[in-house]
Amino acid sequence: MVGAGAVGSFYGAMLARAGHTVTLIGREAHMQAINLQGLCLDLVNSDHIEHIRLRTSTDIAQVRDADLILFCVKSIDSESTALSIAPYLQPHAVIISLQNGIENIKRISQNVINAVIPAVVYVATELTAPGYIKHHGGGDLVIGTTATSRLSEPQHILTSIATLFASAQVEARISDNVITALWSKLLINCTFNAISGLSQLSYGEMVQCEAIQSTQAIVIKEVIAVAKTEGVDLSEADALQTVSHIANAMPSQKSSTAHDMARKKLSEIDHLNGFIVRRGTEQGVPTPTNQALYAMVKLIESSYAIKTT
Repeated sequence: MVGAGAVGSFYGAMLARAGHTVTLIGREAHMQAINLQGLCLDLVNSDHIEHIRLRTSTDIAQVRDADLILFCVKSIDSESTALSIAPYLQPHAVIISLQNGIENIKRISQNVINAVIPAVVYVATELTAPGYIKHHGGGDLVIGTTATSRLSEPQHILTSIATLFASAQVEARISDNVITALWSKLLINCTFNAISGLSQLSYGEMVQCEAIQSTQAIVIKEVIAVAKTEGVDLSEADALQTVSHIANAMPSQKSSTAHDMARKKLSEIDHLNGFIVRRGTEQGVPTPTNQALYAMVKLIESSYAIKTT
């Protein structure tokens, strides 16, 4: 697991508790806590916290023995991390991107010779303290191939990956149209992340405000219009239903953007609403609501640098 934060640690823990050999590569404080007490996994609907023992490291070179790399860094770090791991990768190693956004596969593939495939992640999980993962719900993945995936035997490898995750009680569905699945996830991120970040409210709290529901509906329309110019057809009715379902199923969850902003860390907003704004500008599609959300997050993020200088 490269970039083992909330998402990478969750899937690493699930695979390790199923008996697979897993190495988490992440920040020193998190790795040290896991070394001392195991990874504390607080699963939703469980009445106890599990302590999962697994290998940890802060050294990116530890990918050298891996058959499968789960690539979990923030989108803003995709290129630099791909360059860092490239010298150590075994030729047969497969990289799975468990990241938000559309462009990560291309950016990783430009810097490694290995097969790279996308995984669309549907999990709500939080790193509440070093060594402690709080699971709010979900866990399913959608995997598939793109034009740059470089898989010699795509169906065999995808089936093997799905079987691996199934052994850890994680459903990994193989899609023959993973690009549409990536866009669908991007739509959800654009609908929730910035608003949760700016308000510091959970999904359940957000949707109690009718004005926010209306704003989310406009964001959905804009993302669908931009996706259409990319040859991707998304359903507005399905999107609205999914947004409602997420708010009801994960009412206590805050977005990753909210967690980043609370810690005064740069978020992935450039690859979410910012991506829609850029693509919309290129294609002549107006995206004023996404632009407003993007601009407000960027304004707040710009204050982080001011306060530290």
